[in-house]
Amino acid sequence: MVFETVSKLIADQLKVSADKVVPEARLVEDLGADSANIMVLIMDLEDEYQLQVEDSAITELKTVGDIVTYIEKATSK
Repeated sequence: MVFETVSKLIADQLKVSADKVVPEARLVEDLGADSANIMVLIMDLEDEYQLQVEDSAITELKTVGDIVTYIEKATSK
């Protein structure tokens, strides 16, 4: 469930086809995200899941799977 929502947000934000948004896809290298894309994506995720992504965590979120894992941990508390 989290993966489907996250992958749709990423595909919409980065204007890539959904089939490219796989857990191992790297946001910058594979999907072409830049820092502005990532900040908007973080804000979208915060709105979608009603959470605050820590600044220190943002630099650790390199792949789609990293984001899904972070969201799952943050929403299971």
